[in-house]
Amino acid sequence: MNLIKFTTKGIYCIPGKFYLDPWRPVDLAVITHGHGDHAKWGMKKYLCHHFTKPILKIRIGEDIECQSVGYNEPLMINGVKVSFHPAGHIVGSSQIRMEYKGYVTVFTGDYKVQDDGISTPFELVKCHEFITESTFGLPIYNWLTPQQYSEQMQNWIALNKSQDKTSVFIGYSLGKAQRILKSVEGAGKVYVHSSIGRLNEAIESVGIDLPDYEVLDFHEDVKKVKGEIVIVPPALSDSNMIRKIPNRATAFCSGWMQIRGSRRWKSADAGFAISDHADWNGLLDTIKATGAEKVHVTHGQIAVFTKYLNEIGINAFEVNTKFGDEEEASKETEKTEEL
Repeated sequence: MNLIKFTTKGIYCIPGKFYLDPWRPVDLAVITHGHGDHAKWGMKKYLCHHFTKPILKIRIGEDIECQSVGYNEPLMINGVKVSFHPAGHIVGSSQIRMEYKGYVTVFTGDYKVQDDGISTPFELVKCHEFITESTFGLPIYNWLTPQQYSEQMQNWIALNKSQDKTSVFIGYSLGKAQRILKSVEGAGKVYVHSSIGRLNEAIESVGIDLPDYEVLDFHEDVKKVKGEIVIVPPALSDSNMIRKIPNRATAFCSGWMQIRGSRRWKSADAGFAISDHADWNGLLDTIKATGAEKVHVTHGQIAVFTKYLNEIGINAFEVNTKFGDEEEASKETEKTEEL
């Protein structure tokens, strides 16, 4: 059965007459999460999870028409049974399950199988057809546990404090910043950039507790952060704002830091391979466990990962989408938010 098709506007559910994370304007956009490469401006109507709604209103506009639902609360759209299931990627991130005449297709958006202590943990959804990301679909990518990363980060903070340095962590305002906040909890006073503060408030507005933090006004004297912890978005990594921070040591937080030669290392004192995406084993284990007869591989290591899936007997296909520019989309959003 052909429940979905890949178009120039996005992934289209044929009988449901809606799009999944479309990148061009459509009448109904079913949104997996709030990152800029998946949630675009210009849709007539948005459908998302309750936790994602305030994020979309901050990032896209307060006046958007947006309906939200909870996890595992099915609704019918033109005869298609649609439900949202935790993707574990960031707060509110969802896999979209579509069932029509007994046939089930699942679109993951972005997902992570590790429990980060903030996002609703990933839920495995059985299906006939599975649309998966492949951002870190290479065997070199295997993550440590959140507890191990937290220990590494807190040890780095302690070292910096012993040298009277300020620990500056660089990570996306949505998702990564909250992971960092959780990881460094208890290691000292934490200050965040205003773009992170606004998203933290949106997350807290739906009842999710975050560790204590204070929004830092970079237009005022920032000497008070000396020896403490600061979290800023990547858009500020080489800005005049960050240069105001006294005696700073900087660390990038990204799955790409798994590769020591990453360009991000060139301007950082440290790096932590913290990712909001599934690693190699996470991707493989999930795909196998879904029982899917057909797998579509989107943004990331598409060719290599698809080839490997077929070699191990999984019927997989390459799909080109506009997803995967999460970093650039986040930078553009954060450049606007910092003003």
